[in-house]
Amino acid sequence: MKTKSKGDRMRVTSNGPLNPVTGAGGVSAETPVAGPQGASPAMQAAALESDALKPAQAALAAMPEVDEVKVAALRDALANGEIRFDANRLAQLIQRFHGGRA
Repeated sequence: MKTKSKGDRMRVTSNGPLNPVTGAGGVSAETPVAGPQGASPAMQAAALESDALKPAQAALAAMPEVDEVKVAALRDALANGEIRFDANRLAQLIQRFHGGRA
């Protein structure tokens, strides 16, 4: 196997864009970045999907992490005996989900 001499090796420099989307690494804000028209079909589909999902993503971001009303209702139903909690069944389901035996 022949190795290259030090002068023949590829040299890594900090010139050029590191991230063409954000402009980090030397690309100015005025530098045009290829839009959906100049992009591959996969990138065009991803851009369209992203645009279609923006309203749903915004609605999801506006929702609270935990639905406190539902949690309170379940807590009350458990305390009143309206629903039954089976810890053994829950343990079996957790084991099955994580690859254990059922």
